[in-house]
Amino acid sequence: MDTWPALLVLQALLLPLMADTAAPVLRFVAVGDWGGVPNAPFHTAREMANAKEITRTVQILGADFILSLGDNFYFTGVQDANDKRFQETFEDVFSDRSLRNVPWYVLAGNHDHLGNVSAQIAYSKISKRWNFPSPFYRLRFKIPRTNVSVAIFMLDTVTICGNSDDFLSQQPERPRDLDLARTQLSWLKKQLAAAKEDYVLVAGHYPVWSIAEHGPTRCLVKQLRPLLSTYRVTAYLCGHDHNLQYLQDENGVGYVLSGAGNFMDPSTRHQRKVPNGYLRFHYGAEDSLGGFAYVEMSPKEMSVTYIEASGKSLFKTSLPRRPRP
Repeated sequence: MDTWPALLVLQALLLPLMADTAAPVLRFVAVGDWGGVPNAPFHTAREMANAKEITRTVQILGADFILSLGDNFYFTGVQDANDKRFQETFEDVFSDRSLRNVPWYVLAGNHDHLGNVSAQIAYSKISKRWNFPSPFYRLRFKIPRTNVSVAIFMLDTVTICGNSDDFLSQQPERPRDLDLARTQLSWLKKQLAAAKEDYVLVAGHYPVWSIAEHGPTRCLVKQLRPLLSTYRVTAYLCGHDHNLQYLQDENGVGYVLSGAGNFMDPSTRHQRKVPNGYLRFHYGAEDSLGGFAYVEMSPKEMSVTYIEASGKSLFKTSLPRRPRP
């Protein structure tokens, strides 16, 4: 037998074994504010570039799921579960074969609330990869081949804080339904208090901290931030500001802002509204095609890599697994 074919046979036999012995990792993409435009072709060059790079990332590195951080359909959400925007801005854009079986876990942003959020929830019954069971919900995962567990709490921050006019005050003023806001916060508090998982993530559309155009969300700084610290949450993931940021507070809570799926905004106008030392990374170059965060969770740590839609790795950081109580 020739050496070359023999080597190929050996490689074919070894590859599955190597895959099995690879370090156990749970992987996902976190992308926000990717929701196209309401006029033809219903997507932007940046959304297409992100879809292409997410595809490449999934093909090369793998992903167990995609976390959608809101503003899924610009500028006024969708009208009903059969709205053509689902096809034009979502299915036709994230269309590569390698993405077909990767589930999306979805939450709503302020632009989604200008339309019909229940229609986005109902679309879960139409698309096998679109998962949006209710306005707020819990996800649980195990890192493959381990007992290391991950909880992700998906929030509707618009219900907690109110909607925000992007072009006027920038800040949500008050929730439309105070009871609904209180219900969600007390649900979260109860869930976090009981959470025994090795990693606990919370995700919402509005940022707690941001140096950019919208800045810190006062309502979340007041109502959500204390819960993240008290219950030793690993990280909070969000969008809303159209750039990429990583911040970390004195308690070690990571703040992953990934809002560059469709637009880029270079503003740093709220830099002084964020405590000194929190900001570790910011990228908002106007000529950039945007980007997303790629998260890998191992039994030891959670790593976050910010990837530009051009394929460039911009910044990488890691957060430790939570100590056992």
